[in-house]
Amino acid sequence: MTASIVSIVYVTDAPAAARFYGELLDLKPSLETPSYIAFDLGPGADLALWADRFDGLTPDVPRTSEICLAVDGGSTEIDAIHERWRAKGVTILHGPQDAMFGRTFLAADPDGNRIRVAPQD
Repeated sequence: MTASIVSIVYVTDAPAAARFYGELLDLKPSLETPSYIAFDLGPGADLALWADRFDGLTPDVPRTSEICLAVDGGSTEIDAIHERWRAKGVTILHGPQDAMFGRTFLAADPDGNRIRVAPQD
């Protein structure tokens, strides 16, 4: 079976969220509609932002999942990304720390969705 993995993030404003993620990840959308915008992350993987799916979505609603950006470059690169995102005003939930899998930090998008930065396996 040939399949693709699409990670869907529920947002209140798809175009605003697309600007946030596009700038953060230095990507342009591969598909745009008023309420659904997708980014091609490489063979078999997409990130989609979907608005108008849930009423009452606010940053204070508990989130039970994360998007994980796995990067090359080790601790130095993860710390550098943290500093760039912090300088842009991105909400940082947990600053850089060492975990069992390496250096990591946790941020949030404007809707409260969690974004983890961690080392590439």
